[in-house]
Amino acid sequence: QVQLVESGGGSVQAGGSLRLSCAASGSTFPSYGVAWFRQAPGKEREFVAGIASSGAATAYDDSVKGRFHISRDSAKNTVFLQMNSLKPEDTAVYYCAAGMGGVYYRAREMYDYWGQGTQVTVSS
Repeated sequence: QVQLVESGGGSVQAGGSLRLSCAASGSTFPSYGVAWFRQAPGKEREFVAGIASSGAATAYDDSVKGRFHISRDSAKNTVFLQMNSLKPEDTAVYYCAAGMGGVYYRAREMYDYWGQGTQVTVSS
């Protein structure tokens, strides 16, 4: 069993930065693929970024490529999402998800564990 807790959300102006953290419990977490998803009001939850268990492979949605960076610290059981050059359209609840198998997936159905989410609001 893995429990995920996100933190680091908040309100910023366009062009600002935030760093989200996803802290996990469970000794098997380093072997999980992890992703960040986001859900804006009235929209479906969408893939933002993913990282494999090794940390060597990552992927990003085109809308955040070049602005967001995903990383993980396996010793601390934590995955980070550094978000730079934020835009109002980045406003959403951001969720961390973990899945067995060591790889990341763009489909939310492939994940076994989810955090409760953290709100990110970007004003223009």
